[in-house]
Amino acid sequence: YSFCTLLACPNMLRTGAERLVGASTRSVVMGMKGMVACSNPLAAEAGLAILKSGGSAVEAAVTVGSVLAVVEPCSTGLGGDGFCLLYNKEAKGVKAVNGSGRAPAALTLEQALKDVPAGDALPALHAHTVTVPGVVAMWCDLLDTHASGAVTREDIFRRAIELAADGFPVTPVTASLWKNAQENLKATAHGRELLTAAETAPSVGEVFKRPGLAAVLREIASKGKNGFYQGWVADSIVATLQEVGGVMTHEDLAGHTTTYPAAVKTSYGGVDVWGHPPNGQGITALIALNTLEAMEKEGKVSFSKEKWGSPEVIHAQIEALRLAFADARKFIADPDFEDIPLEGLLSKEYGAERAKLFDATKAAASVEAGQPLKDSCTVSFQTVDKDGNAVSMVNSTYVGFGSNIVPKGTGFTLQNRGYNFSLVPTDKNCIAPKKRPYHTIIPCITTNEDGSLHTTFTNMGGFMQPQGHVQHLINMLKCGFDPQESIDHPRFCILNDAYSGIFGKVALEPGFDPTLLEALKAMGHDAYIAEGMQRSNMGRAQIILRLESGVLVAGSDHRCDGCAIGY
Repeated sequence: YSFCTLLACPNMLRTGAERLVGASTRSVVMGMKGMVACSNPLAAEAGLAILKSGGSAVEAAVTVGSVLAVVEPCSTGLGGDGFCLLYNKEAKGVKAVNGSGRAPAALTLEQALKDVPAGDALPALHAHTVTVPGVVAMWCDLLDTHASGAVTREDIFRRAIELAADGFPVTPVTASLWKNAQENLKATAHGRELLTAAETAPSVGEVFKRPGLAAVLREIASKGKNGFYQGWVADSIVATLQEVGGVMTHEDLAGHTTTYPAAVKTSYGGVDVWGHPPNGQGITALIALNTLEAMEKEGKVSFSKEKWGSPEVIHAQIEALRLAFADARKFIADPDFEDIPLEGLLSKEYGAERAKLFDATKAAASVEAGQPLKDSCTVSFQTVDKDGNAVSMVNSTYVGFGSNIVPKGTGFTLQNRGYNFSLVPTDKNCIAPKKRPYHTIIPCITTNEDGSLHTTFTNMGGFMQPQGHVQHLINMLKCGFDPQESIDHPRFCILNDAYSGIFGKVALEPGFDPTLLEALKAMGHDAYIAEGMQRSNMGRAQIILRLESGVLVAGSDHRCDGCAIGY
């Protein structure tokens, strides 16, 4: 049966007995009036409190994002960017919001090559990788346009301020990622503000305080985005970056704007799948879905619960994603600088043409351009309010703690999104003044044929994001898995060189049939089993499904420290 059938028959959700013998580690979470799914329980609780107070899904999402910026600095923060999709129940429509920042006006290719004379890209921790942080402006702009009247901006940021000032217990996955960044934080400007008095990363269960961050959050709560892009916080950002060779100015910060491009979509499995247009990589998943749909129509592959995890099914997904990444790396760039043939890329006809390149018996020896180049750490979260409106939001500082550069006295790191700029003049993503880099962030919303909400979900993790989205959609739409079951099933990830040190490998989580590994190798895939923290490449998913009855059904990833919670 399909997951669309499950929507009409909610009794087909897994029973406790079925779950105990299946792949899921826990039941889905259900609610009727509101739901939050994210990677930290303190953030989920804070978001739910806003919903219970009559706040909107947008207000809850900003609350969740602000708390995550405190308790997960290894993945997100005020120095990062954000993207989101907004579902409006009354209009039955989806809108995109782009909160990504631009390169400084003085950062020309000539300046970059002067300061980084070797290589085709910037070093990961160089000051020139710091683009203007966009997430705070996005939060504040959303609050201005989606105020419920039930809560104030001070209410929304209160819990984040409390946790930053009074301290929070460091959770297991966060502690591990923090420890990985310990030496980089010691080596970069004011990075020690994010270490203990002993200059170490906090350990699991240790209470860590961030007084500088609390002060910045108070500025935002009282003054809105002017409290960040102007005043002492902006002074610190500019002064610190200039200390370490950056060229960002007050004008760069004050001139930042949130943009509102039209959301993009395709259809798959009976639903419309909505994504964020470039400079984000949302079209990657949509291109792959169109390619897989064409493969199915041609009889090259079929998806079902019985065939889940089979070599032919995993092989088809890998090859479709490799083709999609080739297109992504060729075409995705800042649309203010480059023409992007979105209509053609997202057409069913183009998907059919790409499907012709698929060989069901073996992996393509090479795919022209477009393998993932860099990876990242990110947070993603979902909210649905009592009115049925939904938000899919992703916030990120990019690779771990981003640049690891901390504006003095603020307690947060600045992102390194400029790491995705090229220093090759002919590349679409070549660095330029006021240009936005290729962004890996992908929020996702799916809607039914009548425009009603189907799911709001994400699978964070850099270039894992489109791979995770494709896998979850097949799990839910073709195999009939519920959100938690889809999340708990093993995933695969096409790896890359910059983050993992290996290129083109396919990582498989433990839990697949033992014969899959050898079958993929026989087809030509360089596959292996990812163990321990290598599984972090699989990202972390959060999914909220809405049944026809209005019941909200949510799942949260055991690969992170979070949960889903509703009422």
